[in-house]
Amino acid sequence: GRSLAPHAWFTPSWSSSVSIESTRQKNPGRNLPIAIIGSVGIVTVIYAILVTTMLGVVSWPELSQDAPVAQAAEVAFPSSLGPIGGIAATAAAMMTVGALLATASSANASILASARINFAMGRDKIVTNWLNEIHPNFATPYRSILVTGGLILVFIALLGQEIEVLAKAASVLHLIVYALMNVALIVFREADVPEYDPDFRVPFYPLTPILGAALSLGLVAFMDLHEIALSVAFVLAAVLWYFLYARHKTPRRGVLSSYVRTRERELPDRVVSAAETVAPENADGPTIMVALANPRTESALITLASALAEHEGGRVLATHIVAVPDQTALDAAARNREGVDTASDALLEAAKRDAAAFDVPIETKTVLSHRGFDEVYDVAKSDDVDTVVIGYGGTRFTGGRAERPLDELTHDLPCDFLVLDGTEFEPTSALVPTAGGESSALSAEVARALHETSGVDVSLLHVVDPGEEAEGREFLRDWADTHQLSEATLHVESGDPETTIAQFSTDHDLVVLGATEDGLLSRIVRGSLVFDLFDDLETPVLLTERPSARSLRDRLFGRR
Repeated sequence: GRSLAPHAWFTPSWSSSVSIESTRQKNPGRNLPIAIIGSVGIVTVIYAILVTTMLGVVSWPELSQDAPVAQAAEVAFPSSLGPIGGIAATAAAMMTVGALLATASSANASILASARINFAMGRDKIVTNWLNEIHPNFATPYRSILVTGGLILVFIALLGQEIEVLAKAASVLHLIVYALMNVALIVFREADVPEYDPDFRVPFYPLTPILGAALSLGLVAFMDLHEIALSVAFVLAAVLWYFLYARHKTPRRGVLSSYVRTRERELPDRVVSAAETVAPENADGPTIMVALANPRTESALITLASALAEHEGGRVLATHIVAVPDQTALDAAARNREGVDTASDALLEAAKRDAAAFDVPIETKTVLSHRGFDEVYDVAKSDDVDTVVIGYGGTRFTGGRAERPLDELTHDLPCDFLVLDGTEFEPTSALVPTAGGESSALSAEVARALHETSGVDVSLLHVVDPGEEAEGREFLRDWADTHQLSEATLHVESGDPETTIAQFSTDHDLVVLGATEDGLLSRIVRGSLVFDLFDDLETPVLLTERPSARSLRDRLFGRR
């Protein structure tokens, strides 16, 4: 029974490969778990029936270890039916062909998934980003697929005489991956990751993932020692690769590492030290994403983002989002993207040149999408972006972002947003109107970064009602000290906020304005100071908005 045990689980092993392809499936949050659980259950039942049948036909000591199904078929079927001979041999041959087809299907799914894994690793800079190249005609990560196929051929050539050892070593690696998947589920649930909100919940948590991890590793004990040793060698090679290459390149910090980092005071020093020892070296600084669409605004947006990245020790992610008409399929657009690539390459090369003046790392990517601005949200989430910088192109903004009004009722900002209304960005003085709030705090951070990196003079403005000037001055002094802007020039004025801001803006070449918390209906009925200023001011405006949890009432009517 020792040699058959590892194969009892391998039949449904394609499920992990299929899950990697979730981005290419409809409603994967619901359909994928149902498909995996259903298929594993069906295959398990069929497998149990086959094993029971084989043991009923052929006694256990006599059962072949290499081709048990074919042997059972030869015994179960007669050698001939009347004048027709070779019945048993034909049945055994059909069983063998079926097994080969099942193996080919599983291998095809594994190769498909492996290429996508390499592609994702290239995106995260765990391996070279060279693997991310998409074929212009087939819209597939062809380099990743070629590398995967090449590695398969190399291993077959090296272990051609011991192909069973290689297959069983791959089985051990599958079991290790399954164990880690169960552990990862526990980490995600206990770390309470905000963006982790799956449609499907594992029943009997945490018993199910604990048993899953234990049983997966328990099956490894049924393997031979040299197969386990080969698998351990692969794991050690991966660990060595991480410390020699990936740790110095990838900007992404794992969930467990981030969890430990945010609870340094609560956890033992050894745990914190261990987490920091293995954490990526480039994961500490923020990622500033620039959504590019118009070559006229590219330089201004990249300059702003680069200044912020330089101040915070972060990186710039320049993303060219190409809007594809709804009637054009994305696959078709990808196959005919020569013109898109030419324009995109020129735009992103210009972005690299502008970022070079600040000596900050910059990455570039092009995204084809039907949804335009909505795609910015998805990229910001998938790349774990800290701040998004976009240009104001005349789209109606609600709540500090370009979107349809109903979207504001159902979506939260994934990160900080900066919206620049201007085609040039060379400020020498900046005006920061403030009345408090999270978005005004973000305005202060931006102003401080511009002051410390580019020497921009900062002025703070607080507009009050007549007779409240003394309280206003006290508020503004405290606000400036709190946000490390003690050297800024302070202005407290009474009167109409819009008129006052417009008057003071003439003496500055940038206005950094925090988004208000007015609700959607309030802005529809009464308008909004922020967007009126966007249209009325001659001075370039930088709108800032920081995400905050808002109820449906707040979204409609604003905060009281």
